[in-house]
Amino acid sequence: MEEIEVPIDTIQEEMHEHIQHGGHGTHSGWLAKAALSSAIFAVFAAIASLLAGHHSNEAMIEQIRSSDQWSYYQAKGIKAAVLASKVEMLEALGKTTSEKDAEKIEAYKKDQEEVKEKATEHEKESEFHLRVHQVFGRSVTLFQIAITIAAISVLTQRKKFWFGSIAFGLIGLFQFIMGMLQK
Repeated sequence: MEEIEVPIDTIQEEMHEHIQHGGHGTHSGWLAKAALSSAIFAVFAAIASLLAGHHSNEAMIEQIRSSDQWSYYQAKGIKAAVLASKVEMLEALGKTTSEKDAEKIEAYKKDQEEVKEKATEHEKESEFHLRVHQVFGRSVTLFQIAITIAAISVLTQRKKFWFGSIAFGLIGLFQFIMGMLQK
């Protein structure tokens, strides 16, 4: 899975430049706050992006482990089937079969159950990490939207856009916290 990028450096540079060159006067207080809020959102976006990438990687690793276990499960099943065929063939020919063969077939079946449990556990872990990845991914997106709207508010010098930015940032923060609380 691909890591989420946070392309906000250019926007923040433009905001800071705009504030430095044209931010003197009645708007300069909230313009500085808009720039600060976007910087804070950028930090959270970067952290959320790293966490989303981590959980994406973990989901993939767990899915690979699950696939490995299912392959092992199939191998045990094939071994049991081959041994059972041997026993059936010997019985069909009227020959006696070894108790060890019957015990081995039962051991393969028991092993399969254990392997099945491990495979299912890895599947559940993969699904968990994928869900957390999606929560952090939403968080990153909302932070990026908040930063972009803050930039628009600075460039257009409209405070109401900054309030919209704060709203998106708070929703992003809520998603970030939800991701952190996943268990």
